[in-house]
Amino acid sequence: MKLKMKNIILGLMLLTAIGCSKPETVQQTETADESMLSLTDEQLKQFDLSVVSLEQQPISSTLKLTGSIDVPPQNLVSVSSALGGYVKSTRLLPGTHFRKGEILVTLEDNQYIQLQQDYLTTNAKLVNARAEYNRQKELNQSQASSDKVYQQATADLRMLEAEKAGLEQKLRLININPSKISVGNISRTAPVYAPFDGFVSRVFVNIGKYVSPADVMFELVDPRDIHLNLKVFEKDWDRISIGQPLTAYTNSNPEKKYSAKVILIGKNISDDRAVEVHAHFENYDSKLIPGMYMNAEAEIPELTAFAVPDECVLNYEGENFVFVRISKNEFEMIPVVIGQTGNGFTEITNPDQLKSKEIVMKGAYTLLMALKNKGEEE
Repeated sequence: MKLKMKNIILGLMLLTAIGCSKPETVQQTETADESMLSLTDEQLKQFDLSVVSLEQQPISSTLKLTGSIDVPPQNLVSVSSALGGYVKSTRLLPGTHFRKGEILVTLEDNQYIQLQQDYLTTNAKLVNARAEYNRQKELNQSQASSDKVYQQATADLRMLEAEKAGLEQKLRLININPSKISVGNISRTAPVYAPFDGFVSRVFVNIGKYVSPADVMFELVDPRDIHLNLKVFEKDWDRISIGQPLTAYTNSNPEKKYSAKVILIGKNISDDRAVEVHAHFENYDSKLIPGMYMNAEAEIPELTAFAVPDECVLNYEGENFVFVRISKNEFEMIPVVIGQTGNGFTEITNPDQLKSKEIVMKGAYTLLMALKNKGEEE
């Protein structure tokens, strides 16, 4: 009786195991069927398919980039006044070109007059102090004057020399030459000169406005280091190299080409999965200004890789596929990973599964539509 009961329990367990395994088999069959397509002879004739094989092909391609014209921090200069003052005159507007040494703005203030007056006064005192020092030095050497008096004369001279040197530097800061100052030549204005050849990016002043030393009057651009700041997406990052030539053009005038070379490739990936690439123009054009959007194209060096004609590769629901012929009337859709494209061919980076296979070229899209319709009907 116990043996019979044991056999019944074993039988029930076996039936349960078989029942549980059947849905999995059905699921696997359904999954396999989703990528398989069988055609009738009539359909095969209508589809007019052609097949190719996977072969090694030379591939060269063009990588398209977007970005804008940029200026490094050291070439974007903010101009201010060392001592402040009222703006008396300026001719600058955004975009104005200037030469090194050209007057950008003329400032006016009473403190300039006071500074020159102090310089002349100190210079006059210094003449007397130097004469007194020489006199006390001679007296001290002949024991006719005490050391204390001589030391005081020396200290007075040194203090006035230091005061004169400080005033000279302050005058040079506002571009007034100390050697040209005299009682009859005191200026109430101070010029601000251009430090280099370039153009004006922004203007923050107007005639009559008072500017303090902390106020920026102009923003100047030194065009000697204007460059392209481009973005290359993560998947193409390793296809760009230092020194690689680029051809750039604007959206408004794509026929006008500018030659450039890659000088720097960033090492950080931004939130939009892109890396910054910097390129220098071979010849600067004054029409290129910071902030202007530009496009660029990079010729990717030729490589030899396993590839198929572009027509073979289908993109469906975000993935890439090709159809291979299994038999005369049967075809299978196989996922592939693609690399570079060029010369009408697409690189296959997982080629092993396609070697010695017949890959559908002409009619591949028709097969995809037929397979999709088949899935909807089921």
